[in-house]
Amino acid sequence: MKLIDNIDTPCYICEEKLLENNLKLLDYVQQESGAKIILALKGFAMWSTFDLVSKYLKGCTASGLHEAKLAYNEFKKHNPHAEVHTYSPAFSNKDIKEVAKISDHVVFNTPAQLFRHVETVKDINPHASISLRINPEVSSSPKDIYNPCGIYSRLGTTLANFNEDVLKHVDGLNFHALCEQNVDALEEVLIAFERNFSVYFKNLKYINFGGGHHITKKDYDVEKLIRIIKEFKQKYDVEVYLEPGEAVGWETGYLVSTVLDVFENGMNVAILDTSAEAHMPDTLAMPYRADVRGSGVAGEKKYTYRLGGNTCLAGDIMGDYSFDEPLKIGDKIIFEDQIHYTFVKNTTFNGIKLPSLAILRENGDSEIVKEFGYKDYKERLS
Repeated sequence: MKLIDNIDTPCYICEEKLLENNLKLLDYVQQESGAKIILALKGFAMWSTFDLVSKYLKGCTASGLHEAKLAYNEFKKHNPHAEVHTYSPAFSNKDIKEVAKISDHVVFNTPAQLFRHVETVKDINPHASISLRINPEVSSSPKDIYNPCGIYSRLGTTLANFNEDVLKHVDGLNFHALCEQNVDALEEVLIAFERNFSVYFKNLKYINFGGGHHITKKDYDVEKLIRIIKEFKQKYDVEVYLEPGEAVGWETGYLVSTVLDVFENGMNVAILDTSAEAHMPDTLAMPYRADVRGSGVAGEKKYTYRLGGNTCLAGDIMGDYSFDEPLKIGDKIIFEDQIHYTFVKNTTFNGIKLPSLAILRENGDSEIVKEFGYKDYKERLS
């Protein structure tokens, strides 16, 4: 691809056509189930694509003030009717005032937070909808670090900590228990959620099923999800929201890097101009092995290399990959599926350059929408 051959690296490239394919599938779920799907900015916040995303999704869900501002300023610009839902484990007295001004829905983590701030929200924005996040205490999340329902969790209100007085204030309840999972995991959570909390659904307007629904993954049972949502809506006469992040950006693009050096130290090592620590953090936190275009596992192809990042962290390693031809300085290495949960988590550790952001348009045109440099590193410091 000409864009990859000529581009300055490191650079994330989002393919517009692939993104729209995901959005069309999510919209199909909306149309068939009657649910509203909103974009979780924590997973995908490439606001240069919001003109496209806003054609399909009903709004954004934010995990704090700054994400809420992005949704309000950039998503609503393209769709004035879009909804802004804002949640935080705890709101400060200062932030809640700004959140109230720009949010259509404010989601509190605990009854104590709700009682502390609900009057402030209503005074500032009488039309704001109020919700409480529930911890259904059931999850099959693949890793504890991503399990919001694990033991001693700080996220959401358990049945033991539920206070019925919140019902005087709330329009809905939220839960979030999944992490890139199929519909069977949702079904398991719903059983517990309904068993413990359905007694409180009577006067609610909506239930938010949270995120983690891997709807755009090839093996996801979309029709079963539609059926579950329709049955739930009919049973309880409520609106249903879903707020996926990774399902929006899933397999819509990649991170392009360049080989800076190659040497041997018991095995072949290649240093790239990118970083697992700074640019692909979930590959270390999850952990998982990112796919590299044209590669195999170690030993599968003739030439095996350990791919390493360009920081001082000893563990800044992407993994061991094999190639048909020996790597040389200047070669491009393409890490697949690096659009979700990557640039939203980037750091400038070691002062390493943040990858640029680019869009490959459906008509074949390419556009660098953001470049980063020393100023971006310096202005995070003082």
